[in-house]
Amino acid sequence: MVAGDEVILAALARVAVVSVTVEKRVDGPGATDHADEAWELKERIRRQEGVLKQRKRFFTDAYRRATTHLLYLDDDLVGFATVRRDGYILFLAVAPERRGEGFGRRLVAEVAEEHRTVTCHARTTNERALDFYESVGFEIKRRIEGYYEDNGDAYYLRLGPDERLRDRLSELIRR
Repeated sequence: MVAGDEVILAALARVAVVSVTVEKRVDGPGATDHADEAWELKERIRRQEGVLKQRKRFFTDAYRRATTHLLYLDDDLVGFATVRRDGYILFLAVAPERRGEGFGRRLVAEVAEEHRTVTCHARTTNERALDFYESVGFEIKRRIEGYYEDNGDAYYLRLGPDERLRDRLSELIRR
């Protein structure tokens, strides 16, 4: 064994290999099996970051009418995307401690797999969300003043069909 081999072995010994299983669940229109957990995650994000300010009745009604893709890690909800039949994302939320691990990308990919065009709104002040949407290929189409109930402004964003959505999906999955 050479001196360099010892350094490599020591580095390998410090690396913990953890295998985790991400479970995908889906609540279709009319189903609310996971709505309470999704609400709690949304509310936690609202309290910490001041975004996702929807009221419970609006959230529950929208959730019930849409399809929600949920990702669980060890039975803990780490993110969800609620989408209408036309591909409009009503809610996209990832637990703050799990951001940067690909859960948001995976949720957008799930939605894009089922829709030719995916659209959403994001607060003009929510830089984190805007950076994320841009990183997965969304484009800002227009600004809407006073869009939110609290008079906050929004951007309307769209992914596809301007680009080859299937190619973009493949790229998202590979990252």
